Amino acid sequence: MNRVELRARAFFLNCRLRQSRSSPAGLHRRQLQPAARPCSSNRFRPYYVTSPIFYVNAEPHAGHLYTLLLTDVLKRWQVLKGDTQAALLTGTDEHGMKVQKAAEKLSMPPKELCDKNAQQFLQLAEKANVSLDRFIRTTDADHKTAVEHFWKELKQRGYIYESKHDGWYAVSDETFYPESQVHLVLDPATGRKLHASKETGKEVEWTSEVNYHFRLSAFRDRLLEHYEQHPEFIVPEERMNFIKKEVQAGLQDLSVSRPSSRLQWGIRVPGDETQTIYVWLDALINYLTMTGYPSGEGNKHKLWPPNAQVIGKDIVRFHTIYWPAFLMALDIPLPRGFLTHAHWTMGRAKMSKSLGNGVNPFVAIERYGLDTIRYFMVYAGGIVNDADYDNSFIVEHYQKGLQGGLGNLLARILLGTWSIRQAIVEVTRDATQDISHRPPFVQDMIKKIDETATIADSAIERHLDPRSAIRTIMELVFETNRFISSAEPWNLVKLEDRDSKMQLHEIIYTVSESLRIACILLQPFMPDKMQQALDQLEVAPDNRGFQYAAYGRDTTYALTVSAKAQRSRLKGKRNKHAKDNVLFPPLIAEF
Repeated sequence: MNRVELRARAFFLNCRLRQSRSSPAGLHRRQLQPAARPCSSNRFRPYYVTSPIFYVNAEPHAGHLYTLLLTDVLKRWQVLKGDTQAALLTGTDEHGMKVQKAAEKLSMPPKELCDKNAQQFLQLAEKANVSLDRFIRTTDADHKTAVEHFWKELKQRGYIYESKHDGWYAVSDETFYPESQVHLVLDPATGRKLHASKETGKEVEWTSEVNYHFRLSAFRDRLLEHYEQHPEFIVPEERMNFIKKEVQAGLQDLSVSRPSSRLQWGIRVPGDETQTIYVWLDALINYLTMTGYPSGEGNKHKLWPPNAQVIGKDIVRFHTIYWPAFLMALDIPLPRGFLTHAHWTMGRAKMSKSLGNGVNPFVAIERYGLDTIRYFMVYAGGIVNDADYDNSFIVEHYQKGLQGGLGNLLARILLGTWSIRQAIVEVTRDATQDISHRPPFVQDMIKKIDETATIADSAIERHLDPRSAIRTIMELVFETNRFISSAEPWNLVKLEDRDSKMQLHEIIYTVSESLRIACILLQPFMPDKMQQALDQLEVAPDNRGFQYAAYGRDTTYALTVSAKAQRSRLKGKRNKHAKDNVLFPPLIAEF
């Protein structure tokens, strides 16, 4: 056994040891709900989240942006909770027949096409303020080393063999489909009859060739057992059920190479230059490459296994059947879970380059602002079902949720004729924070505030569901607006008796706390705007973590904000002051 092999073995022994330590024997007995996802922010290893790596045969579209945003929110949530070493991986898938054909069509070398388009995906991640830790490319040298080692390990353990393969092959999907997954369809664009995949609708062609195979059929029972023991492995439940049925129906061994005479653009099979490694086996290993596999140098191996892998529903088979089987073959710990999301449509039709109904994410960000797009896509995007994209929908969500909801609430509390600071001081004089003597409607609001962080955290940790989390937080915003409208504190300002003054302080403090907590929890979704909002509330930078998202946890904010507003009003500059502090101004774009 050589030095690299020894390091690889030690790498995964350490991974399994950490995994067992982070799931102690009594953990599940203490959980209130079955199949609860363990807290990712633990002292054993940092949180690790991945997006799929994107094909470089075409430019980025809205679907890519959506995947990146979900991934980014999951990571930022962990940072919010104190995991400063949380890591996010994204990148580009640069090998395979699709890239080769795209380069041929453009009469350019494949690497040149990859360099050009990979840069666009990197620019998208940066434009979207994605907190990435590595942008990986399958043409990277360390990735090639990882793939070659993985292949050799599979071969050594007897999971790879050479055989003739006949089957239906989809160039677009880069995969073979069994006869049962193919049907004859009529192409509406050309009127031509063609064979296509039932699952993806992509055209397939009959192919007969000699190549290498992976013994996928040997993992049917192990996969089903894992799904049964880890019902949270694939979310949402609908997709878990789909994958279960696929595996229960039986698995065929998987063709994992292509003749290099047909596919030149890829990593060659070690020891056999006549074959190129199947693009999906090549691509999936990128998640390991990030960790320093096979050597694990630099302690990057502490990241494995991933806490969450975010993927679109069109690649669920590759990630939740093939990928776990590959890992099982080498006794490598499996990822904790997969968030599989639905697609964005335009006019209820799937976006496609040929139909010309795609959305350019760079244009969308430039037109509406980054955090507006981040909010809209996570709030309105589909997890189970596809979501429709339309400019009017963006405007509607902006006006209702951001401008009329969050922005309005911030303006109401900052520009009112009261002192937030005085309210904080008066209400928190009682060190016990006993709320039993407060009016029932205030107690109800405090209960709503207190449960929001817990519910949102459960959506992220247990269900990998940023959409539910942001909706929970925004419901607190909407409820607080209803609360302040119902309480009418502006009427209490005019009264001089002590009881009225104390009731005013309780209302203002409750609203301020709700707003402060909502802004803290919304940071992973809208980092720039929430920094601006928390700055306006004068919340100290060190007091913006998840632990401060609780009623009464911070009493040090709003030291001068009310005084500033009052001085502006006295000088007749209220309108200017308000304009300078508008968090979500009216949209000026035409529709």
